Amino acid sequence: MGEPNDMTQQGPGFDVNCMTLTRFVLQEQRKFKHATGDLSQLLNCIQTAIKAIASAVRKAGIAKLFGIAGEINVQGEEVKKLDVLSNELFINMLKSSYTTCLLVSEENETVIEVETEKRGKYIVCFDPLDGSSNIDCLVSIGSIFAIYRKQTEGEPQVADALQPGRNIVAAGYALYGSATAMVLCLGPGSGVHCFTYDPAIGEFILTEHNMRVPEQGKIYSLNEGYSATWDEGLKAYISAKKDGPKPYGARYVGSMVADVHRTIKYGGIFIYPATKSAPNGKLRLMYECNPMSFIITQAGGKASNGKIDILDIVPQKIHERSPVFLGSKKDVEEALSYQK
Repeated sequence: MGEPNDMTQQGPGFDVNCMTLTRFVLQEQRKFKHATGDLSQLLNCIQTAIKAIASAVRKAGIAKLFGIAGEINVQGEEVKKLDVLSNELFINMLKSSYTTCLLVSEENETVIEVETEKRGKYIVCFDPLDGSSNIDCLVSIGSIFAIYRKQTEGEPQVADALQPGRNIVAAGYALYGSATAMVLCLGPGSGVHCFTYDPAIGEFILTEHNMRVPEQGKIYSLNEGYSATWDEGLKAYISAKKDGPKPYGARYVGSMVADVHRTIKYGGIFIYPATKSAPNGKLRLMYECNPMSFIITQAGGKASNGKIDILDIVPQKIHERSPVFLGSKKDVEEALSYQK
């Protein structure tokens, strides 16, 4: 009769001790004697929102989720635009974590106050769907978030959210690309780690531990269509990168998450500069520049607005914009030398 067919031995090996994101966060929590578990709970809820958005992004083409907000589907229900859906997912998950008191979203004009009975000590600034103008052409998009601790007693106010990036407790982003990845930094000195979503078990698995930005790269990334509106320093720098003895390659996706993720992996520089029509640049400080600059810096790179470190800027309003130069340390320093 031959040997019985042992089903467990068929097919590819199965990692019975994989490092999931949840497990990793709990492991990190153990390093802090006075941790309450609130941050772990908050990150778990963010992870759930990201899983749900990833699922919606995958179905977007079929389900017409990128249709005009307010369209009616065949069941007579309103179809939500993907960025509206993502925003609601984030808000609902963050509120139901019982760990937040204020939320700042790219999609909401004012700060969102969490109901008294659901309040905790954290403030979360987030862009629920970055690069959403790229959805229709199936280019990678993402979500970005930064977590702060409330510094004052009493009722939460807008001022509580206006903290410099140096105060970030944890930050991360999700990238919905050829796979879904989540890159996370759980505070200064704790490293930057990449988790990839495994749909077979419905979990994010640690795939890159302690990511480091190469000290120098060979890629520059910015929208050259606006070169006529740049200042002379930036024109001279880009010209040097094109015409030098070893010319740099140009890569620009137009989704900040995708461009920054590539910069972390391969090095080089990502720039969204000030222009004549946008003297403060276009990217928002609190939920785009700050979390990305925090992650880049913790991975050994550098981030500046052209004059000072992004993380030292004290925001004056929640949707404040900032020019940004970020990436490999030597590349950013060279670009800044032209700014002077």
